[in-house]
Amino acid sequence: MKHGKRTGYGMIKMNNWAVFLSENKYIDFSSKIIQLKVAELLSRVADDVEKARIAYEFVRDEIPHSFDCNAKIITAKASDALLHKTGICHAKANLLAAFLRSQNIPTGFCFEHITLADDESFGYCVHAFNAVWLCGHWIKLDARGNKEDVNAQFSLDEPILAYPPRVRYDEYFYPGIYANPHKETMRMLEKAKCLQDIIDNIPDCVIDLPDME
Repeated sequence: MKHGKRTGYGMIKMNNWAVFLSENKYIDFSSKIIQLKVAELLSRVADDVEKARIAYEFVRDEIPHSFDCNAKIITAKASDALLHKTGICHAKANLLAAFLRSQNIPTGFCFEHITLADDESFGYCVHAFNAVWLCGHWIKLDARGNKEDVNAQFSLDEPILAYPPRVRYDEYFYPGIYANPHKETMRMLEKAKCLQDIIDNIPDCVIDLPDME
């Protein structure tokens, strides 16, 4: 990457690695509800790997994906996903980022181009999951929520994600790690009133450049 430098966090834009620890509108880790849950889950845990595992499994298993539970409310920011106990992958990724950034664990976002259905007949969407800096390297964690045909797991080595890309259906990972949620999807979630609004309007591409290659 031009105008970058090699640091302990990988190849990151000059003076920009701190963005993977920052708070914003959607990763609102200083909110009371998140601070209380962090204290409950992580206050007695010293090891960063164990903190990440606990936080990941909580978001994956205890915050149902909106489409899995037929949610009646749409969430975007981390505190709302926790409050209402639901969110699509983007909101759940925000929540996991909020938990881990509150513990000074660098956490970013990765995106994937996937089908809306079992094949390409209903079009595509942008799927979100997290990149977390642990044990001297970035690992990929997908907290979408498991079900019969989805089995994402915590792994420090080869990622075990919700949706292995299927080349025949033009599914693929967008390169790099992003410091912030996908802004077009955040705008869509803020406007959406129901699940059908998400189906009708979810973005299907990422045009911004990543913060880290």
